[in-house]
Amino acid sequence: MFFRRSPRQSTPQTVQGEQADSASTSMPALELESVSVFTELPEGGHRRILKNVSLRFTAKRTAVLGLNGSGKSTLLGLFNGLTHPDEGIVRVNGVDTLQAPSRGSNGIGSQGAFEGVGMLFAQPEAQLIMPTVAEDIDLSLRRAAAVERTALNGEQRRERVRELLRERGLERLENQSVFTLSGGEKQLVALTSVLAAGPQILLLDEPTTLLDLRNRARLLKHLESLDQMLVLSTHDLDLAASCDEAVIIHDGCLLARGDAAQMVQRYRLWCAEGFPNEGAAEGTDSAGGAHER
Repeated sequence: MFFRRSPRQSTPQTVQGEQADSASTSMPALELESVSVFTELPEGGHRRILKNVSLRFTAKRTAVLGLNGSGKSTLLGLFNGLTHPDEGIVRVNGVDTLQAPSRGSNGIGSQGAFEGVGMLFAQPEAQLIMPTVAEDIDLSLRRAAAVERTALNGEQRRERVRELLRERGLERLENQSVFTLSGGEKQLVALTSVLAAGPQILLLDEPTTLLDLRNRARLLKHLESLDQMLVLSTHDLDLAASCDEAVIIHDGCLLARGDAAQMVQRYRLWCAEGFPNEGAAEGTDSAGGAHER
């Protein structure tokens, strides 16, 4: 099962020394403006993981394509605070993430500009932190309440947990230990916990990578039913082609964006024949030395 694509089509645009960008004039939900991210090298100096990327996400479902190590996860992390830009500006719903004040006085849910953004990791164990399924979802509800300054009592939260589990067909797992769940169950429970916080935007980092065909179909069925804006990194090209748009990242550079099916065709070709920036210095100077800031 794949996503049903919206009728809107985008024009493919390829970067050849310039950044690909969208022609949309509407307020983007997610935006990067000349963003670079550096990592320190053991021998000294720095290497750029993302290189002067400018990009707007405006489609309901966008796939991020790229080889391992291309910068896909780093890009997604910019939109939920896991990664901070060393250069450039990151905006979420028009708000500069480095300028937005944090909300909340107790540290729970104090995310500032990232409050409306949820993220599902490739390995759900990274975000299932409570002993049981119900407790993990309840934690998300309490975090959301702290941000929104609302109050649900214990019984109200328990009923909301049951409601969320019923929506995903997971009610039988309510009191089960998260450590005894199958891989597919963990991914669906993690999704339920993320959705409990009521995000407007959902980031998914290779969501189907560790799933068998049956659990992949279950996850995609639930994602298809969501109203949230989805941005997902993936090596699943059939899934990517069913999105509305796709972007291609290689060696930290934005190479192309546009209609998802056309971008998948282009990505397949580049994987077979070489990428336009193949052989360019990987975040280093022309002599091969590390980029110094």
